[in-house]
Amino acid sequence: MTPKPTVPEENHSRTWSGDTRPPLPQDGDECTMLTTYLDWHRATFELKCAGLDPARMSQRTMPPSTLTLHGLLRHLTGVERWWFQINLAGDDVPLLYYADDDPDQDFGRLDGDVAEAFALWRRECDHSREIVAGASSLDQAGTRVRDGQPISVRGVLVKMIAEYAQHNGHADLLREGIDGATGH
Repeated sequence: MTPKPTVPEENHSRTWSGDTRPPLPQDGDECTMLTTYLDWHRATFELKCAGLDPARMSQRTMPPSTLTLHGLLRHLTGVERWWFQINLAGDDVPLLYYADDDPDQDFGRLDGDVAEAFALWRRECDHSREIVAGASSLDQAGTRVRDGQPISVRGVLVKMIAEYAQHNGHADLLREGIDGATGH
């Protein structure tokens, strides 16, 4: 058997300063893998925002983009509610940071207290976890509001992992533009 090449430790990506995330599992049942990876991405987003005052959370650092960490926080809060509560569970709850006549409130309007926005995001994440935990299986389906088609718990978990991965990439760039902090 040919020995597998190794990469020297100093060549691996640096971890984020103060990283408290548990290591990701490399095997396990499908539900555990999906929920653990989603929670890891949620924790990654929170880590990218850690230690910033509200003004810096709302700072636009990558012109011409208008993205901010505060805007991403508001967006991810609304997305949690949209996919888990509204589409998957069928709950009749109001949309967050959205109105038909002002659809970009999440990114465009940065009013409100950042600490309260984080508290709401955490509550939405907790509610999402409860919905998944209460599902009979990953095949249990809700109904996509957009087109009336079924969407499974599995489908929502995969969508949310992709959503967080995309926005964590944005958060990497935004945070580096704010104070130079980097790491995975």
